[in-house]
Amino acid sequence: MKVGRLGASGRVALTETDVPVAGPGELVVRMAACGICGTDLEKVRGGYSRSTTLGHEPVGVVESVGAGVEAPKVGDRVFVHHHVPCYQCTVCARGEYPFCAEYARTNLDPGGFAEHFRVSRAHVERGAVLRLDDSIDWATGTLLEPAGCALTALHRVGFAEGQSVLLVGLGPVGLLYGRLARALGARWVGGAEISALRRRAAEAGGFDATVDPRDPAEVRRLVDSATGGEGVDLSVVAASAASAARLALGQVRRGGTVNLFGVPEPEARLEEPLQSLYLRGLRVIPAYATTDPEIRAVQEMVVTGRLRLDGLVSDRFPLTEIAAAFDRAARPSESLRVVVTGPGAGSG
Repeated sequence: MKVGRLGASGRVALTETDVPVAGPGELVVRMAACGICGTDLEKVRGGYSRSTTLGHEPVGVVESVGAGVEAPKVGDRVFVHHHVPCYQCTVCARGEYPFCAEYARTNLDPGGFAEHFRVSRAHVERGAVLRLDDSIDWATGTLLEPAGCALTALHRVGFAEGQSVLLVGLGPVGLLYGRLARALGARWVGGAEISALRRRAAEAGGFDATVDPRDPAEVRRLVDSATGGEGVDLSVVAASAASAARLALGQVRRGGTVNLFGVPEPEARLEEPLQSLYLRGLRVIPAYATTDPEIRAVQEMVVTGRLRLDGLVSDRFPLTEIAAAFDRAARPSESLRVVVTGPGAGSG
């Protein structure tokens, strides 16, 4: 079968490998679609992980099940989360599931950009396989994981209904974060983004206003207008550059929160007067990754119409053109979410 991996040249290449076999308690899924995430792009750039495994937002059709698996069944449409915590350690007892040691050790074999992938017994037994609702198409299904990451972040920062939110960076996950904040009761959602395409997508998806961040004074005017000069309750860094974090820090009110959400550049440094942070009483909270409870909650919000995920997938490429798909995803002025499709797309 064909599988997309990160090659030695630093580019994504299509390779051949054997079709995986489901062992006891395991599944094999025929991939229908998998989104290209910002962390996949950072792996290609060499700024996040040395792993050659790519693709963690896959949906598809269960093709075979191992001994002892009663659900899901062959033919079921599913979303599979790539990591799964143990739910038994002290870290999990605190609810900090992405920091569980077992979480990082688990993964899909050989990753989401494969015609077929194997799902481990741990994934099956611990609830990481989600039955994809029939009302959700394949491309939309690939958005459940990044939306789950945004929901995890909002829970971690203690988001409350009626707060004002500014997203600095409107890539696909930043757009999802803003829509989710709105669905959960944000009174104002704004965005700062260089790409005009992404600013238009934000406004079409329910953002109150957007601005080009290359003029910081204009960003501040937007925030002041929305908050009476106080600053936003929550400022979200949904981009990798240190300049995005500096901009976000300048827009939040006294006692407010800055959420470090986008993967920072590996050598990025943030220099901020500690006394300023102290006197302003700011909380700076990183948040990344998600687990299946948040993904299930997101699907429920989509099915009930509380959360819209339409209009976010701009491009679809077959697995045979995965290199071109990554090239497109790396050009933010030209795309939103790029999805790679596989042999399961003709099913369900």
